[in-house]
Amino acid sequence: MSQATLDVVGIGNAIVDVIAHADDDFIASNGLEKGAMTLIDADRAEELYGRMGPGIEMSGGSAGNTMAGIASLGGKGAYIGKVKDDQLGTVFRHDIRAVGVRFDSRPATEGAPTARCLILVTPDAQRTMNTYLGACVELGPDDIDAELIQGAQVTYLEGYLWDRPLAKEAFLKAAKLAHAGDRKLSLTLSDSFCVNRHRAEFADLVDNHVDILFGNEHEIMALYQVDSFDQALAAVRGRCETAVLTRSEKGSVVVTERDVFEIPADPIDRLVDTTGAGDLFAAGFLHGYTHGRSLPDCARIAAIAAAEVISHVGARPEVNLADLVARKLG
Repeated sequence: MSQATLDVVGIGNAIVDVIAHADDDFIASNGLEKGAMTLIDADRAEELYGRMGPGIEMSGGSAGNTMAGIASLGGKGAYIGKVKDDQLGTVFRHDIRAVGVRFDSRPATEGAPTARCLILVTPDAQRTMNTYLGACVELGPDDIDAELIQGAQVTYLEGYLWDRPLAKEAFLKAAKLAHAGDRKLSLTLSDSFCVNRHRAEFADLVDNHVDILFGNEHEIMALYQVDSFDQALAAVRGRCETAVLTRSEKGSVVVTERDVFEIPADPIDRLVDTTGAGDLFAAGFLHGYTHGRSLPDCARIAAIAAAEVISHVGARPEVNLADLVARKLG
């Protein structure tokens, strides 16, 4: 196996987030599923945008946020995603490159505009996401760079990709390339509603393709259709090399066939916005993993990264995570 030139390459939906505060009445009156990610069409996106309060625009997308976290931790990362050559596409390309992530994907010159996610943050810090995928639906096998995949220690995929047929093909191509190059494949389950849409296929992916699995307690319970976290832990154990399960303020559990490690959450002064918590947790864990840290240390780094991002509005870090981890872990 040749020496890896990258730590992680992420593949996902390239999305610009529009984040605004809202109350529960707004969520209910607009028929929104609180705490969920709902796919919407262009007309619904325009309608909802018109009703939202003042918003903050920033580049997002689950795997994109993870790659921004990898860069902030001092890692070497690349990203594959589809944008159009429009204003939001320019914003996305600039933002991800500016934080130090390699992004070579060519923008589309035709078709739907760059994707956007309308995120409503309620006073309890829950985020309700309404996503117009736009150009993302065109991501396909031709966008997967074999040299890039086989040059990275880990290829990281977001479960949201499984919502579109072309993206599924891209997903499976990346998985095969990673393993052909003796590299690792990682998947985040993304959302319990996403798991419910694709449960059988996700279970097959975990059994046959995934080395490192990320999921929160609701997602892993949905995947295996069980009533408790302990049952879900038992169900996933041994199905992949490592399962990393998050439990919000209860911390995380890292599961291998032989070991179970429980790691506490990193304390925060105030919970502001949970957007990006899982994305940055994955960034911290994968950074530790690709730099030879023990699994418990990987989860500690992950907890620090997640705690930083939920302490402010927005899904990308506002401080240098490498410095933050050094201060906290030494």
